[in-house]
Amino acid sequence: MKDAAGSPIGRPEPDQPKVPDEPLVADEVDSGDAETTGEPMKSRGCRRYLNLLVAGFFFVLGVLGVLLPGLPATPFLLLTSYFLVRSSPKLNERLLNSKFIGPILVDWQVHGGVTPQVKRRAILLVVVAVGLTLYLTGESWRTGMVVVVLATIGVFVIWLLPVVSRKG
Repeated sequence: MKDAAGSPIGRPEPDQPKVPDEPLVADEVDSGDAETTGEPMKSRGCRRYLNLLVAGFFFVLGVLGVLLPGLPATPFLLLTSYFLVRSSPKLNERLLNSKFIGPILVDWQVHGGVTPQVKRRAILLVVVAVGLTLYLTGESWRTGMVVVVLATIGVFVIWLLPVVSRKG
């Protein structure tokens, strides 16, 4: 049986490589042999577990970054997504679909910025966290000044983030 171009259906031409039925994974690809599709390849074996471990580490740092002023959350969460794509795409989908983290990561990955609402919330969170830290710990004025300076740097970095708007 032949298709419209006259090639046999179901059999590759002798000079054409056979296209695998399943997607290629990192351990099965020789450098330069596979065509790139633009999507990262899922790793297998020990590499997969290493990627999961690294993703978990960056996720913990990202959550701490949400809670602690001076520690950025977004870069760590982006790294979490990077390693999850390579080890567990299903977990990455859960991360991107999460109520609190997902929209921020999607905006950053797709549009290259954050919404004004995310900026305002992040700055408010830093101010509240620093205020509570200073109030509840009763640190010396020198330690308090260091915390305020670091938080000010964090707020400045948040202020400089590119802004995107969601339409529709």
